Amino acid sequence: MHDQTIAFTTPPDAPRWMRWLLFSPLARIAIFVLLFMALSFATGALMHALGWLGKDAPATIHGLAQLLMRALPALLAYLLLVRLVERRPIIELAPRRLLPDGAVGAAAGLLLFSAVVGVLYLLGSYHVTGTNPDAPWVPALLMVGLGAGIGEEIICRGVLFRIVEEGLGSWWALLVSALFFGAAHVGNPGATLWSSAAIAIEAGLLFGMIYHLTRSLPLCMGLHAAWNFAQGTIYGIPVSGTPADGWLVSTRSGPDWLSGGVFGAEASVVALGLCSLCTLALLVIALRRGSIVPCRPWQLLLQRFSHR
Repeated sequence: MHDQTIAFTTPPDAPRWMRWLLFSPLARIAIFVLLFMALSFATGALMHALGWLGKDAPATIHGLAQLLMRALPALLAYLLLVRLVERRPIIELAPRRLLPDGAVGAAAGLLLFSAVVGVLYLLGSYHVTGTNPDAPWVPALLMVGLGAGIGEEIICRGVLFRIVEEGLGSWWALLVSALFFGAAHVGNPGATLWSSAAIAIEAGLLFGMIYHLTRSLPLCMGLHAAWNFAQGTIYGIPVSGTPADGWLVSTRSGPDWLSGGVFGAEASVVALGLCSLCTLALLVIALRRGSIVPCRPWQLLLQRFSHR
């Protein structure tokens, strides 16, 4: 049952050197990182050459450049890893699942963050002071929505969670991918140790469990993109510390542990609590299904690297 949840297994006739240098979890993560770095450099150079990142570039063009820089290297590196190294169908990014799963994820992300704002409003922390119908929503959708949703989910769930789960099981995969996700936001404006820990717990664990149960990257991408878009463009709250220009002009009051402070609502105990409840519900489902991959590193090492 557990093996059915793992997207890749080492070919039984692979020689030992290929098991170590090509098919092992660490090798595949390293291969992805190298591909990602090379493609990121190439994409950035192309955007600068086209002038899409210049000060005079229109906001939409700049947003498109940011989308390409955030999503394209991760997507291409992942496709190359899966097709050339793992040599398997890309089930988690199957074309037929892109739109329906992405739409379901987007609806869930919008609903979840709206619930966070609703609770903050009822607690007297979130206040609407005006509206801004001219807020530049297209660049925001491209950059912090689709760009972050696609790129970060491929890295954290498609690569880290999936491959660590193969090698060390589901618990370690949740821990490693969530810690990396939180640490990736530590350099954001207004970030603190608390905000990074909150993101690791509320989003890192939640997205990990969603991917574990559905094996769908578009679902995670849609939820991630809609969460960011709702937070910044709809409700006017900073997105992971980045100031937002939203349709609703808003302020938040109260202590930082409640409002999230300058980092945004993601650093609020409200977001932490609601997302943690969702994560616990998904964990219960996974335990009942028996889909949790146990930690068995030594068995896998013997299986991967012994002669057949």
